[in-house]
Amino acid sequence: MKKIYTSLLAVVLLMTTGCNTGLLGNLGGLGGETGNGTTTGGGLGDVLGGVLGSVLGTLGSQNTIDGLLGLVIGSVKVQESELYGAWYYIEPACAFTSENLLAKAGGAVAAENCIEKLAPVYQGVGINSQNTQFQFTQDHKFAANLRGIPLSGTYTYEPSSGTIRLQMTLFSTNAYITRTSKGLGLTFESKNLLKVLQVAAAMSGNSTLQTVGDLSKQYEGVRLGFNIAPAR
Repeated sequence: MKKIYTSLLAVVLLMTTGCNTGLLGNLGGLGGETGNGTTTGGGLGDVLGGVLGSVLGTLGSQNTIDGLLGLVIGSVKVQESELYGAWYYIEPACAFTSENLLAKAGGAVAAENCIEKLAPVYQGVGINSQNTQFQFTQDHKFAANLRGIPLSGTYTYEPSSGTIRLQMTLFSTNAYITRTSKGLGLTFESKNLLKVLQVAAAMSGNSTLQTVGDLSKQYEGVRLGFNIAPAR
């Protein structure tokens, strides 16, 4: 049943790529336009919004909602103030750089596939919610525990693109912030995620890490990383 539901969501996402709006932008409010620019009811957005609402209403799945909100980088703007505080890892994350690439890859089905393949990789290097946390402060400092290994440095963030630059002593990397209903998605290009996971694995030859590279080749424009939730 889960695969049927995700397939339905993939269809909805594919339909939205033909619009000139963002992935979720104004789906419920886009109506037809009259000659004077007045919005009327019954437009394409109403239809798509109705389909999406019907699917979500039937599923009632928090994971499904997470996937829709976090599939395309920059589709939902995250302000810097939303980063402030402590966060803990809950599951792998997957995002795409554009709606077209998401649709080309297969929509929500592709994202679910990425997460399912990443989960054992993270487990293999020992990453779990008890030993992996992140913290961002208002003075642009960040700290993290990755499988209990402490990392720290500074960050800069660009809300318009959802890009965050993490600067550490040993290395620096760009990452991408998306919003989910449980918190945030923190994703990386595959080569940069490999650097992060190699720190967690404390060795570069861990064979399970090859999955990261395989996924990036399989799906164009994919970004992989961590779904994180606010610490309570």
